[in-house]
Amino acid sequence: MATYKKRGFKPKNKAEEIAIDEQNSTTAEVFSTLDESASKTEAWVSKNQNYILGVIGAIALGVLGYLAYMQFIQKPKEASAANELFYPQQYFDQAMADETAKDSLLNLALNGAEGKYGFLDIIEEYKGTKAANLASYSAGMAYLNQQNYQEAISHLEGFSSDDAILGALAKGGIGDAFSQLEQPEEALDYYEKAVAHDSNDYTTPRFLYKAGVIAMDLGYSDKALEYFTRVKDEFSKSPEANNIDALIGFAKK
Repeated sequence: MATYKKRGFKPKNKAEEIAIDEQNSTTAEVFSTLDESASKTEAWVSKNQNYILGVIGAIALGVLGYLAYMQFIQKPKEASAANELFYPQQYFDQAMADETAKDSLLNLALNGAEGKYGFLDIIEEYKGTKAANLASYSAGMAYLNQQNYQEAISHLEGFSSDDAILGALAKGGIGDAFSQLEQPEEALDYYEKAVAHDSNDYTTPRFLYKAGVIAMDLGYSDKALEYFTRVKDEFSKSPEANNIDALIGFAKK
């Protein structure tokens, strides 16, 4: 620890004098080292000044370029894509409410009409936008309702979302498609992913139930029992819980 010495301080003995000399020597060495390091740093900066300025300039240009891209290209593109999505989404919603004209309405939603884009056009023309991502989900669901299961899987796999409901529905939709294609292992895998995506009163009991049924078909009674029991214990008010005791009984046999 450094010691404070009053002006005119004189050591009391030889040992104290030696100690003070050593302390002064150590302090001098420290400052000498700092001075040497500072000089080396200054020399390096001076030698590489153009390179340093070039890197700083490149970073600044990159940031400015990104901001300009977002402001003048991506934002208008997002707005245009969102406007285009409104048209096919109306047809999709109508198709879900009208079984008699369902297939024709889904075709309009997918392919567009009267110069308006459908989901497939938006996916192609507005890649990288939120609207194109949502169009992938809606297109996948449209194909699922048309029993075009391979296309449903392809488009739903192209959709990504952290949204509790849509994210789970997309994974569950893939599970439904695999189930219809008689690929139960894949179907079970995606039902489990749908359950794991988020816990809520809408999608969780729905896909726990489907996962349990598929697990039973595959002979995985323990898994089926686990899923059915969760429906009963955690989601007793859900529609899936109505006949869950019977399914639990089957799984226990």
